[in-house]
Amino acid sequence: MNLLRTPTVLAAGAAALLLSSFHPRPTPPPPAAGWQSLFDGKTLTGWKRLAGTADYKVENGAIVGTTVAGSGNTFLVTEKEYGDFDLELDVKIDDPTNNSGVQTRSHFDTPAQPGQVFGRQVEIDPSARSWSGGVYDEARRQWLYPLDLHPQAKTAFRVGQYNHLKVECLGNEMKTWVNGVPVAYVVDPVDPTGFIGLQVHAVSEAAQAGHKVYFKNIRIKTKDLRPSAFPADIYVVNFVPNYLSNYEKQHGWQLLFDGKSPAGWRSAKGAAFPAQGWQIADGTLTVLPSEGKEAANGGDIVTQAEYSAFDLSFEFKLTPGANSGLKYFVTLAEKTDMSAIGLEYQVLDDALHPDAKLGRDGNRTLASLYDLQTAAKPPRFVHAIGEWNVGRVVVYPNNHVEHYLNGAKVLEYDRGSPAFRALVAQSKYHVWPNFGEAPAGHLLLQDHGNRVSFRSIKLKKL
Repeated sequence: MNLLRTPTVLAAGAAALLLSSFHPRPTPPPPAAGWQSLFDGKTLTGWKRLAGTADYKVENGAIVGTTVAGSGNTFLVTEKEYGDFDLELDVKIDDPTNNSGVQTRSHFDTPAQPGQVFGRQVEIDPSARSWSGGVYDEARRQWLYPLDLHPQAKTAFRVGQYNHLKVECLGNEMKTWVNGVPVAYVVDPVDPTGFIGLQVHAVSEAAQAGHKVYFKNIRIKTKDLRPSAFPADIYVVNFVPNYLSNYEKQHGWQLLFDGKSPAGWRSAKGAAFPAQGWQIADGTLTVLPSEGKEAANGGDIVTQAEYSAFDLSFEFKLTPGANSGLKYFVTLAEKTDMSAIGLEYQVLDDALHPDAKLGRDGNRTLASLYDLQTAAKPPRFVHAIGEWNVGRVVVYPNNHVEHYLNGAKVLEYDRGSPAFRALVAQSKYHVWPNFGEAPAGHLLLQDHGNRVSFRSIKLKKL
C-alpha cells in the first residue's frame, strides 16, 4: 500500500535533510571560571597611557601600539593594581628590529624613577638574540632573567604571528611561558603589587616610526590560584638572600651558607673556621680588609665537602678597589704560602685594582677564568661597586665549564682539553702538574686582603 505524503511530512523531511548537511560553527565556550577580561576587544576602558607619546588604538579586536620617533618607552597600563595572579594574553610583533614587553606589578613616577614606568617586564624580543619570555626590570635593575640561563626556550616565540604568553605571580615567585613552553623563573621580594602594562619601545629615528605590536585576549585570574608545574633543571634566579624555593629544594639545590654560621666551611690551612679575618653578620659572609695583603689575615676558606660536576651560584659585593675570587677544584695538595691553588672565577673591581691590567688580554678581570680566559661581559651586566652581583659556575659531567655574571654567559671552556692545556702552559699555573684537572675538589672563597661580601651560595650536583 502506498502512503500519501502530506505537505507536513514533506516539510519535515526537507528540514531533516537540510540539518543533516549543515554543520554550524560551535558557540565559543564561556570564559573559564575565575577569569576576567582586561580588554573588551572594542575600547581601552580600564587602561591609561603613561610615559611616552606612542599611539595605542583598538583595531580588529586587538590593542595596537605604534612607535613614534623621538618618544621614550610608552606604556598602556591597567587602572587597577594586582598582587597574586595568572595572566594570559596573545602578542604579535612583525618587525624583528622592534621590541616590546608586558609589565607586571609595576609602578610609575617616584623620586627614584621620575616620569618613568618601572617594574618586572616579560620581554618580547623578536631579534636574533631571542630572549622573549625572559624577565627584565624596567627602569631599575635591568636584566633579571636573560635567556642565556635557559637557551632551550629561545625558539618558543614566533615573529609575525600571535604568540600566547602566560605569567604567574604568586607571592615572591614569578614564572613565564611562551606558547606553552616554560621560560623563566624568578624569586624576588620586590613589588608585591602593581599594575599590568603593555609596552611600545622607544625609538629615536624617523625610519623606526610606525612599527606595530598587537595585544589581544588579555585576561587575568586573581582567586583560587595554584602554582603551575615547571619541569626539572630550569635555573631559578632567586633574590631572597640565603633562601631556597620549594622548587629548588625538590630538584637538588642546597645552601652552602646558611646566613648565620660558618657551618660547612673551614680554613684552607686548618680544620677550623678562621678565628679572625672573616665576619658573619646580616646574612653575609665577609672577608675583612688587611691592606690588600693576600691570605695574610684570616686566609682563604674552603668547603668541607668536595665536588666534581655541579651548578653553583653565589652573590658577591665589592668595595672600591677590592680583589677576591671563588675557586673550584681546589685539592689543597699544592704547597704555597699564598692563596690556595684552583680554577678561579675572578671577583675584582676592574676599574681600580691593578690586577685587571695584568695577565694577558684581560684574563684577570671580573668573572674571568683567572689568568687563563677573559670574560666577555657586556657592560650592562656589570653592577656598580657596592651593589650585589650574581656569579655562577656550571661544571658539566663531561668537563664543559661555563661562567655567568648576572645571568649573562661570559665564557666557556673544556677542562683537560688541548685548548685548556695550552692556556695553562702560558699562565702562572704551568708549574703545577695537571692543574685544574682533578676529578673533584673543594670550593674556596679567597682572602686577598680587601673587604668583599658573599651570600646566597647555593649548589646542585650534576
